[in-house]
Amino acid sequence: MNAPTRGAWLRAGISRDGGPVVETEHVVWLQSGDYYADSRGFAGTTSYEDGQVRFHHDVGAPGDDVGVLRAEGEGLIETGTNTDGSTFLEVWTPLPGSDGQDGSWCAGEAPPARSRSVQAPPVQARSVRSQSVRSQSVRSQSVRVGRHIVHVDSTGAGAHYVLPGPSGQ
Repeated sequence: MNAPTRGAWLRAGISRDGGPVVETEHVVWLQSGDYYADSRGFAGTTSYEDGQVRFHHDVGAPGDDVGVLRAEGEGLIETGTNTDGSTFLEVWTPLPGSDGQDGSWCAGEAPPARSRSVQAPPVQARSVRSQSVRSQSVRSQSVRVGRHIVHVDSTGAGAHYVLPGPSGQ
């Protein structure tokens, strides 16, 4: 299956090389259209080919993640092989508070268009939700899904923020 086009997901566990599923971190993945941000410190765009999803690391930690997603109940299971040959299985559960607005914003130089022939002029900060882009010059990216925001900067620092709910929750 392709990655969902919109969602806020909390990692419930990870298995490495067939070992037990454990969780020792607070890891959040937000997806808004083609754009994603992962609180482990990388963000960018997603693409799909031959049943595999590729998370392009356009901001933060270098590299790309390639895996296969499958639905399991309301959650997702992601499996794949790392560049060093080790394998992983990640369990993702939906986060409450993901209804409402969503979008993705980059700061830095304007990224070159990947699938469009028109390139936007450089600006300090802009919404990139309507464009499919890939860039090595983007300095930070934020994705919002409902009450959740993940921000990643060029050093690979990622953070998950939760906006207050309608009653200040």
